[in-house]
Amino acid sequence: MEITADQLSTAFGDTLYMVAISLIFSGLIGLPLGILLVITRKGHILENNWIFNVLNPIINILRSVPFIILLVALIPFTRMIVGSAIGTNAAIVPLIFYAAPYIARLVENSLLEVDKGIIEAAQAMGATTWQIIYRFLIPEGLSSLILTFTTATIGLVGSTAMAGAVGAGGVGDLALAYGYQRFDTMTMIVTVAALVIIVQLLQSTGNFVSRKIRRR
Repeated sequence: MEITADQLSTAFGDTLYMVAISLIFSGLIGLPLGILLVITRKGHILENNWIFNVLNPIINILRSVPFIILLVALIPFTRMIVGSAIGTNAAIVPLIFYAAPYIARLVENSLLEVDKGIIEAAQAMGATTWQIIYRFLIPEGLSSLILTFTTATIGLVGSTAMAGAVGAGGVGDLALAYGYQRFDTMTMIVTVAALVIIVQLLQSTGNFVSRKIRRR
């Protein structure tokens, strides 16, 4: 049995839903963590060895866990949060846990590219820590941050495909249920092509916005 246009449309919608919700929540967690990693490191505006030395290895540990293992390990917690370990909403919980530390590290790398002279100038003008972050650090690193979130979004697209292994829905689930398990080569080709299109659109959009910001 071949997939229909309605099934493909539904799968697209499920994938975009999982990616969008996961990105919002993981961004709300990862962005502050990334900023904290930058400003508390040695020689920065809010140097704090204790916070940095605790936060840094925790993020490294979470980043080192493969998503498929995290997906299974968080089943009890996922069931407690959304009432089920299977389905689109259930996949969002491990996706957030997977993406948040990844975003935090990418944000850290982006903000470390900001010229220290700009930070020193802000301090010389008497700017507070919050003003330095909000008015200097983030605006100066915004172009790179756009690419950071583009990379994170693409990573989430790939992870939603893996989440299809536990019935999470989306294009990945369609590929497994109809393409792999039923040996339907055409379905595999269509779903892979769909994922490639999504990734290309995301990357092109991210690159375009980043270039626009850089030229300002």
